[in-house]
Amino acid sequence: MNRNLERLYNGLVKENPTFVQMLGMCPTLAVTTSAINGIGMGIATCAVLIMSNFMISMLRKVIPEKVRIPAYIVIIASFVTIVGLIMQAYVPALYESLGVFIPLIVVNCIILGRAEAYASKNPIIPSIFDGLGMGLGFTAGLTIIGIIRELIGSGTVFGFTVTAELFEPVAIFAANPGAFFVLAFIVAFINWRGIRKAKKTGEKPKTDTILDCAHCGNLMCKGRLNTENALQSEEETEKLAVKNSEENASDNPAEFESSENESEVQD
Repeated sequence: MNRNLERLYNGLVKENPTFVQMLGMCPTLAVTTSAINGIGMGIATCAVLIMSNFMISMLRKVIPEKVRIPAYIVIIASFVTIVGLIMQAYVPALYESLGVFIPLIVVNCIILGRAEAYASKNPIIPSIFDGLGMGLGFTAGLTIIGIIRELIGSGTVFGFTVTAELFEPVAIFAANPGAFFVLAFIVAFINWRGIRKAKKTGEKPKTDTILDCAHCGNLMCKGRLNTENALQSEEETEKLAVKNSEENASDNPAEFESSENESEVQD
């Protein structure tokens, strides 16, 4: 598969930030009271993802290592400000409905995670497609949750009456607990499908929320931290072994030379 298409597929399906990586849960649970709110929040986040990935990838060799996180936050905050002003000018009703969650895109772990895990290490074009894939996956997740909550909780979809006359809307789905119920059922269904597919193919079922630690945006993931700690311990062990060998060579140069000569004779 083409690298750019692979990034789109990963963001939409394999590494979906909402249903697989479980990132950005605050806006996911808070703004999805309606489908229009979900798609609006998703598109705003997608735009920031694309632009921030583009800028960070372009400046990845310029930004000093020690200040990379503050630099990423400044870049992301600039684009969030631009998107917020555009929404306030052209879709003021949606902007008012989303409220404080538009400025809070700055601290959305999806955006900072993709900047740190992918855009800062890859060329511009793949980074743009990575941001587009993750943004579309986030938009799809929020829209699906918003449609289900609005349909069951209010009997409407995108403001159009659908089932309000067929049954009494369940008000809890329009309230905050409804977001947890809908998300839990969707994730359970995805895991059930994964287990069922794995049984048919004979593979080990993949029900973990993080499928790819190399491209994972969750910087505090337990699996990722364990992997990084293991790599660090291996590097420290190697450095310690080299340091000990150098110290032994400096303390006993004659023994070190004799051991080398013996190894050469044996060879």
